[in-house]
Amino acid sequence: MNHLALIEKTQQLIAAGDIVGAESALVELADAEGDAALMVVLDMLPPKDILAVIREYDNSRESIVNLLVTPEQFARAVVIEKQYKDLTRTHLRGMMNAIIFREDADPLEFINAIGDLEGGSEALADYFTEKWDRIEAFACNGSFDAMKDTGELISKADLQARSYERPQVEQDEVADHDWMELAWLLRYQNPDLFIEMLTVLRAKARAHDLGAEDDESLDDEDDGKVETGDTDRGQATPAARDSDEESAI
Repeated sequence: MNHLALIEKTQQLIAAGDIVGAESALVELADAEGDAALMVVLDMLPPKDILAVIREYDNSRESIVNLLVTPEQFARAVVIEKQYKDLTRTHLRGMMNAIIFREDADPLEFINAIGDLEGGSEALADYFTEKWDRIEAFACNGSFDAMKDTGELISKADLQARSYERPQVEQDEVADHDWMELAWLLRYQNPDLFIEMLTVLRAKARAHDLGAEDDESLDDEDDGKVETGDTDRGQATPAARDSDEESAI
């Protein structure tokens, strides 16, 4: 099968929701023609189709696609992951940990590639959403121990100054190939991106708090009888799509 035919087959399988089948077709190419051939095909696939495959695999379920995707290809996929509306961020964290910290990779190449794209800081903020208080503490004092919430946040100027301080925690102490290590690399290896990500993360946390306050008001008005819609919580089901760009996801 030539590369164009394989790409068409892969996209058809993804559009049909058969992610395993799509990944298998790509693996067959690598088995038959080598990793270089697969890398050529990955470079020809739209980011939305690469994303559809890599988000379904993590350290517990490895894929050869995750092992070969380049920082630039990965970054273009990561910034559109939000279209899936996965409220748990399970797939986002799984694929980022698996790829950024893969054995042969330089994590900073992936981090910098994400930061270079519009929407990169938002994708990173989504990754850290459930750890907001721990990231805020790390920004403030270099420790991941959550602080008491006083309602006051360290200023951007202070953040910039503290980003260049000697680390309170060494990298090997947080080398978990997970959120702590990623936060450490951001703060001490790309502080500008760390501050940009934290700014977005704060805005998301504030929006969440305002939403919770609104929900409480509705609960008071309706005696607790508030209807909620169905959401995609970590399932493989894609978000609703309205454009051709989103057609494969």
